[in-house]
Amino acid sequence: MNTLRVKIAVLMVIVIVSVVFSLTLVLFALLGPPKRIYSLGPVAQQVVLLLHAAEEGSAAVPVAPEPAVGRVHEGFTQKLRDALAARGLNLAVQVSRDGWRAPLMVSVPVGSRGWFYFPITDLPPVGVPWKGLLRWLLLITFGATAIAVFVANRMVRPLALLESAVEQVGPDGALPVLPEKGPAEVRATAKALNSLSSRLKGAMESRMRLVAAAGHDLRTPITRMRLRAEFVEDDDDRARWLTDLDELERIADSAILLVREESGKAPPELIQLDELVGSIGSELRDQDLDVTETTTEPVKVRASRLTLNRALRNLIINAVTHGVRARVEVGAANGAARIVIEDDGPGIPPDLLGQVFEPFFRADPARRQDIRGAGLGLTIAREIIQRAGGSIAISNRKDGGLKQVVELPKAEASA
Repeated sequence: MNTLRVKIAVLMVIVIVSVVFSLTLVLFALLGPPKRIYSLGPVAQQVVLLLHAAEEGSAAVPVAPEPAVGRVHEGFTQKLRDALAARGLNLAVQVSRDGWRAPLMVSVPVGSRGWFYFPITDLPPVGVPWKGLLRWLLLITFGATAIAVFVANRMVRPLALLESAVEQVGPDGALPVLPEKGPAEVRATAKALNSLSSRLKGAMESRMRLVAAAGHDLRTPITRMRLRAEFVEDDDDRARWLTDLDELERIADSAILLVREESGKAPPELIQLDELVGSIGSELRDQDLDVTETTTEPVKVRASRLTLNRALRNLIINAVTHGVRARVEVGAANGAARIVIEDDGPGIPPDLLGQVFEPFFRADPARRQDIRGAGLGLTIAREIIQRAGGSIAISNRKDGGLKQVVELPKAEASA
């Protein structure tokens, strides 16, 4: 996994295991066990002393008729015989072990009287004991991994808190207040983000106030111009003036409405979505608009009824206005309420689809005078839907026309 937590843990494990492995090799080289030939010297000397005592008939050295039981260790036996030969004794001694937990036994013949035997400690291994070393490193690796995971989690936890807080950014783009605690770097980052959030909120509020003020201020000159237009003698000129003034008034009203939607906090309520869409369709059909509900499935959502009605109405009117007719489908998919609105219009050029939600967007600016509206319907609709926790997507249909898909969190029937 390509995460900071995993990278820190892996790095710590590699460093710890590498250091322990290197130190272990150094210790083996400097303080390793003595060679077996040196370990067999004291054993050979012990055999000589006990043999003299046994030949003198000392009761301290009991003699048995047979050597010690167990499997004869050929390698140790031969090395011990060589060590005795170096001392001038040619004895057929045996080194055996009766089970892997039993000690090594040295059996020494005493002429025709029999054998005496005695235990010795295990001889040191030949060279580096790789099996033991690998077990040791494996144990170190498990321990280092546990420690590294714990330390990595502690180190990354403040960053995870920052990530979680940033993911909670609301539809209005406001950041939640982050706790300024943890390491110095994390505290500085949280403080900078809090400051950014404060400045961003102030800038957005200032923009909203500016738009609202502009919308209100436009009403007075529009009213004066409308009064003057009434005195234009030519009927065609007067009609064109009034049409332009109507569009200016719609733009001002839409701008004020957009500000209200972005700053409004209407309480949510439980809404029967299929019934709401049906009432919107019935109302628009009474206005001679071609709206059809093709499929409706009972589904409930939690949102502001007034604002959600406005959003869906804007989307359906947009489909009828630009696409001749609107076909609406209401249902549920993947645990969410889903509204699909399709039309038979010309669609939108693919390179402009990413701009459809921008204020005052027009796919064909030349048609501004032919189609009513200020170009804020989709912007307002998306703002309302996002505030309700939903999403909206617009795409071109394969057979022509647009497809608007709205998804909202589905509310339980008992909610």
